[in-house]
Amino acid sequence: MTAHWIALAAAICTSLAGQILLKSGATGEGNFIAQLFRFHTIVGLGLYGGAALLYIVALRRIPMSVALPCTAASYVVAVLIGHYFFGEVLNPQKIGAVALISLGVVMLASA
Repeated sequence: MTAHWIALAAAICTSLAGQILLKSGATGEGNFIAQLFRFHTIVGLGLYGGAALLYIVALRRIPMSVALPCTAASYVVAVLIGHYFFGEVLNPQKIGAVALISLGVVMLASA
């Protein structure tokens, strides 16, 4: 695995961590402005910025037509985290969608 693929994987993980923190910050009390200044929200936004930098490194050697669809792997993990940590519904339609996304990511990454 090259450094560029590692950077892509790190970008995906960092973006996902940022998303989890943004969701965590959104679940508290108060209005939107208060949410923006919560610790979780600020760190989550910072992680998104870091993910963008890692993604730029990955794009130096990985074609965008492969790299961007690979980021869809985070959708799969997000569905599972939403279900297990935030109590979101995981129904057969979501399971089917996750299976299709996973298949597409594997096919593109191996092309």
